[in-house]
Amino acid sequence: MKKLALIIVLLISFIPVFAQSGRDVEMADTLRSNGRIYVVVATIAIVFIGLAIYLFAIDRRLKKLENDK
Repeated sequence: MKKLALIIVLLISFIPVFAQSGRDVEMADTLRSNGRIYVVVATIAIVFIGLAIYLFAIDRRLKKLENDK
């Protein structure tokens, strides 16, 4: 029963993807033409890498605290 519910939820979650129009996004086209899209991508990558490093550091601290007890 849980598998069936999960499958239904996953199938319903794809409906908004098909509802999007095929128009181009002007902002993305402008950023690509100016070469600034790389700045946006680099900024997002730096943020995600920073979050990953932070989460791994917290995980190591928690493991150290758990092993001490």
